[in-house]
Amino acid sequence: MDVESTVRAFNDAITRADIERLSGLIAPEHRFIDPAGQIVDGREAVVAAWRGFFRDFPGYRNVFEEFRVSGSHAVMRGYSVSDDSRLDGPALWRAEVMDHHLTLWAVHEDTPENRKNLGFASG
Repeated sequence: MDVESTVRAFNDAITRADIERLSGLIAPEHRFIDPAGQIVDGREAVVAAWRGFFRDFPGYRNVFEEFRVSGSHAVMRGYSVSDDSRLDGPALWRAEVMDHHLTLWAVHEDTPENRKNLGFASG
């Protein structure tokens, strides 16, 4: 799988709340960063966090409207869908892939500054 296919497979695992598929797509040294800047490091800790997330927020999914790849990095612009209004709305994502496994998944608020930092137009 190339970078885009790997990231899309990971996002599909999120949509399906498929913890086994998600776990198989992340590297042992995977790092997750949430919009508040909190970091979870390592496959085991990240999988545990996703397991709790799927339990607490069933039906959550991300929709990518724009997808860009540069080398092993990907940035996405779109929105999340959730019954919980705190998670429903526009978002930006950043991913890094090495050897067909994600080493990073970062979620960012969709602000003009974050769009600029990730290479998207401010509009």
